[in-house]
Amino acid sequence: MVCIILGGGKGTRLFPLTEFRSKPAVPLGGKFRLIDIPISNCINSGINQIYLLTQFNSVSLHRHIRQTYAFDRFGGGFVEILAAQQTNDGESWYQGTADAVRKQLRYLEQPGIEHVLVVSGDQIYRMNYQQMLRTHVDSRADATIATLPVHREAASALGVMRIDSTGRVEGFLEKPTTDDELNLVRTEPSWFDAQGIPCKGRECLASMGIYLFNRDWLVEVLSKNNYQDFGKEVFPLSIRARRVQCHLFDGYWEDVGTIRSFYDANLAIASSSPPFNFADEEAPVYSRARHLPSTRIEGATVSNSLISDGCVIEKGAVIENSVIGLRCHIGQNVTIRNSILMGADLYDSDAQRSANARAGRPNLGIGADSVLEGVIADKNCAIGRKVRIQSHPGLEPNCDVKGVYVRDGIIVVPKDGVLSDGWSLK
Repeated sequence: MVCIILGGGKGTRLFPLTEFRSKPAVPLGGKFRLIDIPISNCINSGINQIYLLTQFNSVSLHRHIRQTYAFDRFGGGFVEILAAQQTNDGESWYQGTADAVRKQLRYLEQPGIEHVLVVSGDQIYRMNYQQMLRTHVDSRADATIATLPVHREAASALGVMRIDSTGRVEGFLEKPTTDDELNLVRTEPSWFDAQGIPCKGRECLASMGIYLFNRDWLVEVLSKNNYQDFGKEVFPLSIRARRVQCHLFDGYWEDVGTIRSFYDANLAIASSSPPFNFADEEAPVYSRARHLPSTRIEGATVSNSLISDGCVIEKGAVIENSVIGLRCHIGQNVTIRNSILMGADLYDSDAQRSANARAGRPNLGIGADSVLEGVIADKNCAIGRKVRIQSHPGLEPNCDVKGVYVRDGIIVVPKDGVLSDGWSLK
């Protein structure tokens, strides 16, 4: 089995976090990136042949892959980046998820490949793909789709399956909204219970965007059609022509496609009872090893937060319900609540600090006596002293103001952003 990870489109709903990087390269949980989730799932599932399809703003993603994932030459493992490019077969960029795989079919037609797993690069979950392969093989399916039980209220934002008593998919409806539509794809709660999964009032099976194909069927369907999307085109055809099976999953799964969902997922991970726990001995999440010093905390108060490596947190700082990324320097008496700081790629040198002082520019990090609440500060931000980044009653939920962006009510300081001493939204 080989895995194809879809690197995603332009990521416009995650702007400005995707202004200079692709979605899978967005930092997560302080010291990881979104792409580390599916790659770690593959490694923990015994899959070491991984192709990553990329297209937009992929330089930082390529650098992260190159610096992180290196398999020994005896095991035959790899994480290979397949970027959109002009070839003799075509000159266009990827036009969709299925089109991206079609343009790289030659890598799947090599000898020894029986199954192809296709996953997204911007979701948070922990799954053993071998269990999905077992479902696929035992049911003699041509294609299998991972599904998640959800309540009717959540189904309107997802693709929902209609199945028979054996779990074979008989129909698919994208984002059903009316009662009539939901009733068409409703699954009997007793069916969930029979599979050993308590229904808990859930009566819909939503697609997780994780697909497993017999290699030959995938090559056939992509070679004979010009379909561009798996969910909207390839799977409806597969349901009509072949056996498509659902694989039940009942763990944490989050698609972080918007600023709000990304913000909520990070703060949930930092909570005292995180729905997704990075500290799992049996299925760890891997990332690039960085040779950074331990974080130094000088009399600060920290609660329900994640603090990454290489930080300096000075006396009097208060950090609550937040994620603090690598190399963060947080000054005296700074207050940070319900916020995500992505950290920095480097430390300011003494020469840089002197140059900053002469230019009246703040150093990397958060200056003394500043307050950040409900904020995402991207990498390499220089935020001065007595800065206040907080929402106020008159602030629009989606606007650009004074060098920051407001998306879904979250204030985002862009990468390399500079906020001078005394800066405030008011």
